[in-house]
Amino acid sequence: MDNKVSFWLVKQEPSQYSWETFVKDGETYWDGVRNYQARNNLKSMKKGDLVFFYHSVTGKDIKGIAKVTREAYQDPTIDDPRWVVVDLKPVKALTHPVTLEDVKIHKDLQEIALVRQSRLSVMPVTKKESRIILQLSKTTI
Repeated sequence: MDNKVSFWLVKQEPSQYSWETFVKDGETYWDGVRNYQARNNLKSMKKGDLVFFYHSVTGKDIKGIAKVTREAYQDPTIDDPRWVVVDLKPVKALTHPVTLEDVKIHKDLQEIALVRQSRLSVMPVTKKESRIILQLSKTTI
């Protein structure tokens, strides 16, 4: 794992935009973020960073890994300059999706933002947390 690459997690309801749709699309901009902390996280993403794609509400599991292909720019869905998007491209599905329950019961994931800030839609993931998620999913990158 490249030590210069940061890891993130984005959440989306599968009824709104699923991992499968994302893979079919091949690339998208991540829009609709209207929370300042999540927006600031989007602004911190760098090209090449890796992003876990999490299905929220139904499923509640990490489905796959994406890559940031374009850093933050004005959200094209709104005229308000405060809001930004990043471009994401799917990299690969997790071999075994990691459920929210898997995350909650793992002793070394108790501080992950997915548990601590459950309503946040874009969040950082530490290197240690990302390694654990990859191990739980039996996925290599």
